[in-house]
Amino acid sequence: MKFNQPMLHHIGYVVPSIAAAGARFAKSLGAVWDERIIHDPLQKVFVSFLTQGNELAPQIELVEPGGEDSPVLAFLKRGGGLHHLCFEVDDLDLQIQQMRAGRSMLARAPLPAVAFAGRRIGWILTPDRLLVEYLERFIPDLEPK
Repeated sequence: MKFNQPMLHHIGYVVPSIAAAGARFAKSLGAVWDERIIHDPLQKVFVSFLTQGNELAPQIELVEPGGEDSPVLAFLKRGGGLHHLCFEVDDLDLQIQQMRAGRSMLARAPLPAVAFAGRRIGWILTPDRLLVEYLERFIPDLEPK
């Protein structure tokens, strides 16, 4: 059986307004925020990322509902806050299969994500009620074209 090597990519935090929270979060975490806000109509959210200046360090993702049908709106109405962990994996389908075999529930089937240049993400809810996002790792084509 093949095993993925998951690597923590980011920690998601739901806020009512990225524009209002971005600079405050960056200052309190000693992070860098480029003020870029990305709309993802498939995920029905706006997202923005804060970095630590080290490309290997996990990022902080600020998530804002993208409308009344956003999957994070109900979470925000309960106060928002820490929402999910995201791990980057080599084989998204295999990772989901392994998690489901371990009694985790598929919360949302894989879809392309605008913030990740179309790489797919999938959502799992663990038996301990931890929401985990899995992101397909970008593996450059090794074959010359």
